[in-house]
Amino acid sequence: MSALLARRLLAECLGSAFLLATVVGSGIMAAQLAQGNVALALLCNALATGAMLVVLITILAPISGAHFNPAVSLVTALDRRLAWSLVAPYVAAQASGAILGVLLAHAMFDLPLLQVSTTVRTGPGQWLGEAVATFGLVLTILGCIAQAPKTTPAAVGLYIFAAYWFISSTSFANPAVTIARALTDTFAGIAPADTPAFIAAQLAGAVLGLAAGRVLWPGVTSADALRPVEARPPRA
Repeated sequence: MSALLARRLLAECLGSAFLLATVVGSGIMAAQLAQGNVALALLCNALATGAMLVVLITILAPISGAHFNPAVSLVTALDRRLAWSLVAPYVAAQASGAILGVLLAHAMFDLPLLQVSTTVRTGPGQWLGEAVATFGLVLTILGCIAQAPKTTPAAVGLYIFAAYWFISSTSFANPAVTIARALTDTFAGIAPADTPAFIAAQLAGAVLGLAAGRVLWPGVTSADALRPVEARPPRA
């Protein structure tokens, strides 16, 4: 493995770990402090997640592209801007980092490290919600690239914050996040049996988002803002 690839995979792993530590940890903290007020707990969870995404994308995009999401890596490969040979390593780094983030959150709050979620999240409405959430995430990325690439971190963070509230499933929009959240029986959890349908909906939404983006912004690809700086073509 080259040093450059190792740096990219480390960035994807660390970014995914911090993202999940934030999703799960803020959910635990919010549930403890909200005293049964689920709306307040969700608000705190959404704020923390959106803010962390802004930070992580800002600092790690120049290294790995800051995907933290197998659906985003898939879109980038479909756009022929990420080698297919790198998709599996990226996804492995994202999934392993996400699981590490869940374990870290459990450890910080003195909870059992190994858990299985019992929170049921299923049904056509939630599956549609996951497709819409991932479609919108991809479209957000593409729109920023086409018009204002430097706004991508803030736009993604704001989109996820909003999607927590208008999406029926609270917007997982990420297969690695979905898998990792099945391993926590806390506020952010999802029952393992419910994850396959969520992931299928997310991948479908991502592909549809790419198709819509190509129509809206022809010639602009998702990878232009998500590729490492050293891999981008020089500007004319």
